[in-house]
Amino acid sequence: MKKSLLVRNALSLSAGICTMLLSGCGKSSTKAPHVPLPSQREESAIFLDPIEGLPDDFIRGMDASSVLAEEKSGVTYYNFAGEKQDVFKTLAESGVNYIRLRVWNNPFDADGNGYGGGNNDTGTAIELGRRATAYGMKVFIDYHYSDFWADPKRQLAPKAWSGMDIDEKAQALSDFTTESLTKIIRAGVDVGMVQIGNEINYGLAGETKITNIMKLLRAASTAVRDVAKKSRRDIKIAVHYTQITDAAGIDRAAATLNNMKVDYDVFGISYYPFWHGSYKNMQAVVRNLREKYDKTVIIAETSYCYTAEDGDGFGNSVSGNGDIVPGYPATVQGQAWSVRDVAANAFEAGAAGLFYWEGTWIPVGNGGREQNEPLWEKYGSGWASSFSREYDPADAGLYYGGCAWDNQAMFGFDGHPLDSLNVFKYLRYGSTAPLSVDAVPDVHAACNVGSALSLPQKVAVIYNDRSKNTEVAVEWDKAAAARIDTSTEGDYTISGTLQDGTKATVYVSVRLLNFVKNPGFEDEDTSVWNISFDGKTCPADFQRKADDAHSGDVSLHFWAAENFAFSVEQELTGLENGTYRLFLYAQGGDIKLDSSIILFAQSAGGEKQAPFMLTGWRDWKKPVIEDIKVTDGTLRFGVRAKLNATAWGTFDDFTLNRIGD
Repeated sequence: MKKSLLVRNALSLSAGICTMLLSGCGKSSTKAPHVPLPSQREESAIFLDPIEGLPDDFIRGMDASSVLAEEKSGVTYYNFAGEKQDVFKTLAESGVNYIRLRVWNNPFDADGNGYGGGNNDTGTAIELGRRATAYGMKVFIDYHYSDFWADPKRQLAPKAWSGMDIDEKAQALSDFTTESLTKIIRAGVDVGMVQIGNEINYGLAGETKITNIMKLLRAASTAVRDVAKKSRRDIKIAVHYTQITDAAGIDRAAATLNNMKVDYDVFGISYYPFWHGSYKNMQAVVRNLREKYDKTVIIAETSYCYTAEDGDGFGNSVSGNGDIVPGYPATVQGQAWSVRDVAANAFEAGAAGLFYWEGTWIPVGNGGREQNEPLWEKYGSGWASSFSREYDPADAGLYYGGCAWDNQAMFGFDGHPLDSLNVFKYLRYGSTAPLSVDAVPDVHAACNVGSALSLPQKVAVIYNDRSKNTEVAVEWDKAAAARIDTSTEGDYTISGTLQDGTKATVYVSVRLLNFVKNPGFEDEDTSVWNISFDGKTCPADFQRKADDAHSGDVSLHFWAAENFAFSVEQELTGLENGTYRLFLYAQGGDIKLDSSIILFAQSAGGEKQAPFMLTGWRDWKKPVIEDIKVTDGTLRFGVRAKLNATAWGTFDDFTLNRIGD
């Protein structure tokens, strides 16, 4: 199928941008070997669709800032043959062509104890950058302009800059950038891009005033340009923002950079699919930056988990259970699909590439927290050490510990590369693999108290080629299922096995189920409710106002200037025959005694009613109808109201429970 003109233009434009970033960026002091990419689709352990038109110089980057601290802590990295090998060589062989390295000004206390997170100073960047250069990868230097982590929540100025006014700080920032970058380049690191500030949405180096932030950015940019000129390098300058779900906020940031004359080449955005919304929104942000501001755009950070396990006893930022993206299981294949799809969607929108964040940050030992903590403290291989307390007492100083990212690395807990690492070299042509079940999404079954439990005979599975909506037979643990007591409320977990041996899990909840559809009106589709009224104007509406709702944000509100009458009702079919109880919550006022409000339930055996009155705002009433007999599976229920002028109120949380045979 032909691609649209817009897509073809985006592909051509993105290819040109990639070439600009990856070529002509200066000559490295070390001649690096060339690692060829596949020229066709290859057989692999992972299945990936190709990205049509993706150029070989599309940035396929990896942030590997923690490697040195990891190795000092005893971590050994291996290649796909199971041999010990420099991790940067393995990255290059897997298609990575750019390495991102963060740099903090002085991540140490007065006694030389590191704050952790890799203890990434200029010296660390030099050592890691030289290794990356040796294997043909360009280096992206990420200056935080802080002594430790800089992100939207915290932008602490370096200790040495304490007490400086903005002019002094701008000069100090310029001097640091010049000195650090000059050292890195002179050491033989092939620097292709420099990031001035990290996730600077709300501040930079302790400054929150826009004019001061822009002054610092101009100072940083000028310093990078001067170093690049003196070293005869074509070094691109990047800014970095996050929270792209706020597309308008990103647009304002770009406009401010433009209006305040900040000189930069690349707009970097963080895009973690489990935090930052849809591909559609991400693409809209990328396109806007490209078209409105004529800037190269990259995904400066992305990642995905491959397991729900924790490798070091510290816990993970993303657990892999309930906090991941639907359709992307926490598996090696799911991780590969996520990277591929982020790349494909970003490229289609005109982005020049992406960087995977900290794909080499793995546990430093096989033990738990007690065994690993001395290594985190000594070598800085955890996200923060206790020594960070002096600099960042409100965050790192309270929550210091190990790596919260080990389940999102592209190396296993034992240092062996995951098959997902090869996604970088398979982006263009894709890869094939034997068809297999990759994941079985958890199954949830609800059972009403007093009813018979029915477990599903088939479960949906996700195949490695992303076949969806496929159901296969499952056999549940009969003994465990037999122990479920449906006479009272409770929660149970039952394991099962598919025909190929794959395991499945069903979570059973025994509750008094509410059979009302859209009981609190929170779903936008309210068509299950029928509202009838006298006159030309409906006195009732679905109101989004949490203060007037019993729960959630929405309730059924009523009011009219003249006397009015209305009803709201719902009909249910397919109910299990038996005895039911109906109730709702209601509040309101200015209702005269000759008005009437009636909760009703109508079944084959007749109608039952419960009249009630409302006496004030948030004075919630709970009218109840007991012993409703359903004999043909059908029940019609609701509220009828006949009210005086200016009477008001809300109905919410209709509930229908089956309470017996």
